[in-house]
Amino acid sequence: MLLTGLAIHPVKSTAIRPVGSARVLLGGLEADRAWVVVDGEGVIVTAREEHALYSIVADTPATDPSVASELRLRAPGMPDLQLDQPTGHRVRARVFSQELEGIPVGLEADAWVQKSLRRDDLRLVWCDDPTRRTLDPAYSRPEDFTAYADGYPVTIASESSLRQLNDWIIEGALERGEDPPAPLPMERFRPNLVVDGDAAFGEDGWTCVQVGDVRFRVARPTDRCVMTTIDLESLETGKEPIRTLARHRLFDHKTMFAINLIPETTGIVRVGDEVEAS
Repeated sequence: MLLTGLAIHPVKSTAIRPVGSARVLLGGLEADRAWVVVDGEGVIVTAREEHALYSIVADTPATDPSVASELRLRAPGMPDLQLDQPTGHRVRARVFSQELEGIPVGLEADAWVQKSLRRDDLRLVWCDDPTRRTLDPAYSRPEDFTAYADGYPVTIASESSLRQLNDWIIEGALERGEDPPAPLPMERFRPNLVVDGDAAFGEDGWTCVQVGDVRFRVARPTDRCVMTTIDLESLETGKEPIRTLARHRLFDHKTMFAINLIPETTGIVRVGDEVEAS
C-alpha cells in the first residue's frame, strides 16, 4: 500500500487543506483541528449546521509555508485575516458530549467569522493544550489525547473502499431507475490520510498501521454523519453516501467508512510513503 493523500483542517469544518507532507504528533497531525468555531453557549459549530464553513480557507505554516502568522483566514468577499496565537483565560468549547476549553482568539477574529457566516453569536477558539482532552476509554489509553477532532486524532480512508462504495451507489441508482450519479470524491469524508493498494474495506481488520516511519494504533471504525451528504461545491445536501452506507455498512445502527487512528510515534509522513497494516 501507498499513502496517496494527506489533509489538514486547521479550523474544524473549514476547507480541506491538502499537503504533500505532514508532521505527526501524539495528538494528531500538526495544526489539524486546533481551532474551532463556537456559538454563544460555547458549543462547537460545524458544517452540519453551517455549510458555509466549507467556504472558509484556514491556513497555518503547516499547510502553507507562506503564512507568516499562526493562522490566516480567507473567504469569498472577505479580506484576509492574519491571526497570532491568542493568550488569556480559557472559555467553554464543547465538542459533542465532551466539555472542553480553549482560548478565545479575539474580537477581530469573532467579527470576521460572524460576518463570513452571517451569525452574530460566533467566536473563534484555539486549543492551547490538547493533552487536557482524554479519549473514549473503550478505544484508547489514558495517555491518548487530541484537540478538536470529533473523537480521535487521525482518520485514514482507503481508495479501494471508496471505489466499492461508488459502485454500490451506482448499482442502487440503477435499481431505482435513476441515472447513475458522478462518483463521490474522497473529500466528502475528510480523512487525514488516504491509502491505496489493499482490498476494499480491508481496513476493517487492521489493528496497527505504519506510514513511513510513523506507527499508529487503530482505535475504531469511523461512523459517518450528514456532513458526508453535503456537496463541497454547491453546499447542497443529498442522500448519498449515507443511504448506501446504511445498506452495506451499517454496524450497531451506525454507518461506517474509514477508521480512526491514534499515533504511537511521531515523525514526518509524506505522500508516496509505503503503508503497512497488520
